[in-house]
Amino acid sequence: MVRCFVFLLIVRLQLVAQGDPAILQIRMVEGEGTVYPIGARATRGITVQVTDENGKPVGSAAVIFRLPDDGPTGAFSSGMRTEIATTTADGRASIWGMQWNRVTGPLEVRITAAKGQARAGTICGLFLSDAATAEPKSAIAPGWRRHRRILLGVAIAAAAFVSVAAVTNRGTPGPATGSAGVNAPQIGTPTIIIGKP
Repeated sequence: MVRCFVFLLIVRLQLVAQGDPAILQIRMVEGEGTVYPIGARATRGITVQVTDENGKPVGSAAVIFRLPDDGPTGAFSSGMRTEIATTTADGRASIWGMQWNRVTGPLEVRITAAKGQARAGTICGLFLSDAATAEPKSAIAPGWRRHRRILLGVAIAAAAFVSVAAVTNRGTPGPATGSAGVNAPQIGTPTIIIGKP
């Protein structure tokens, strides 16, 4: 029993001496919250960064990505639900090219990192949608959403203006012109300026 304990202590000291971290941490870099269309192949992936207890990147750590067995899920390019990647010198590991199934809803990719005796785990939440135009959220520039709202607001305001102008001019006699004397409302060319607020 004492020999076993001494052996384990020696192995642990050797691992520490080799520079293996005592604690691992996983940080999501890319992919969290991404929406993909069902039945599609992921053109963007999941990237994580593995660091030690001091926040320094850990290279050559094994990172296991695991898709759910049922419900909204898919398969990695290997055809399996599990894929292993190794972190680079900056502590990052990425996986992409998942082929999604045709079940809509949220899915969780379980991610585990290991190096020496240290382990860490996290979950990356994704969503499979049946919307024909679904695309990865991360592919849309954040500023576009703000501009899209501005353009929508301008379009609604223009439609309201046209409606008010049409109601106001309905039945109002215009100046005598020799014909029916009714002026049609005229709207100039709209101008939309998009810039930083």
